[in-house]
Amino acid sequence: MYYGKVEISGVNTAKLKVLKESEKTELLKKIKEGDMKAREELINGNLRLVLSVIQRFNGRGENPDDLFQVGVIGLIKAIDNFNLDLQVKFSTYAVPMIIGEVRRYLRDSGTMRISRSLRDLAYKAMQVRERIINETSAEPTIEEIAKELEVKREEVVMALEAVSDPISLYEPVFSESGDTVYVMDQVGDKNNDINWLNEIALKDAIVNLGNREKKILNLRFFQGKTQVEVAEEIGISQAQVSRLEKGALNKIKSQI
Repeated sequence: MYYGKVEISGVNTAKLKVLKESEKTELLKKIKEGDMKAREELINGNLRLVLSVIQRFNGRGENPDDLFQVGVIGLIKAIDNFNLDLQVKFSTYAVPMIIGEVRRYLRDSGTMRISRSLRDLAYKAMQVRERIINETSAEPTIEEIAKELEVKREEVVMALEAVSDPISLYEPVFSESGDTVYVMDQVGDKNNDINWLNEIALKDAIVNLGNREKKILNLRFFQGKTQVEVAEEIGISQAQVSRLEKGALNKIKSQI
């Protein structure tokens, strides 16, 4: 148990309830209808999830009771903002929210220290980004920012991550005509060895898809392109790419 404790913030961690996914879904539906009792039950049923998350911050010398309480705040935010239409497990959405809340607390309390040089690099990178956007009306790549600052790409990434809060991949970026684009849709994966879709299973499943759907999935998950890049390449809007991609993935899920 965390820090060898059985009780944290007055909660007996040895007796924490664990809810089934179906139970979480039912409670979330009730919460959307204004059922506060269901909200309390869902909170209590996910305290073990909070406990598992704050264990990642073991060794920072922070009071576990404080971290647990902060983690619960992140859990509550996840419950209040969760969208059942995402068709994703609640824990998948909640974990980044809890981690973000704890990191925010650690940074604000001074526990998570960022070196002056790293912070300065992050601010310079943000200034370069703003200037390029103002000059070109386009979002610069990390490589462009790094070249301008004459530093390695990895240094820019590390600096920006150090001063930013983590967000869920399922956080909405914008919504237009009923098509919602999430952070996940904006991210390209240049590392084909770490694809979230199993490449072999995907190849077998896409046989029955239309040619445009096949091309979108190939560009997105085998070539690591973002939806913006895919939209430009095949000549349709990003919202259309998002809709076609999600439809194709749903077809694949039904076959795997």
